[in-house]
Amino acid sequence: MEPEEFDSDVLRQFVVAFKKGKLKPIVKSQPVPKNNKGPVKVVVGKTFDTIVMDPKNDVLIEFYAPWCGHCKKLEPVYNELGKKYKNEKNLIIAKMDATANDVTNDRYKVEGFPTIYFAPKDKKNHPIKFEGGERDLEHLSKFIEEHATKLSRTKEEL
Repeated sequence: MEPEEFDSDVLRQFVVAFKKGKLKPIVKSQPVPKNNKGPVKVVVGKTFDTIVMDPKNDVLIEFYAPWCGHCKKLEPVYNELGKKYKNEKNLIIAKMDATANDVTNDRYKVEGFPTIYFAPKDKKNHPIKFEGGERDLEHLSKFIEEHATKLSRTKEEL
């Protein structure tokens, strides 16, 4: 609720609208990118549900902070990863500035940076957190190969 003026009528209208399910949550979000055709898709608060929660695609999502040293070190590796899988129709490599955007699903907990999750297309509410491995092309690729629901390449080609 962000009223310009606050009184009992405004509050009553708000409560009635809430009970009827007519309110939309306020989501902190950067502007939706005009061009999002790169190998790593940019996710913002307003596009989290349409990109990450899309049941047609597997999604690897990195939650980062622009000031984070580990995130800056990961960026070229993550861009390489995006290029490696750019021709996969059912796999999206994505990133989100978690300091400037709300994560609209409680299953994607971000407690440090970077935090990386794999969201299988058939289990969006059960994301798999990348933990314990090196954040390099080899280990991130292995993580994707292990959890992807469908990849067009065979493991022998890798």
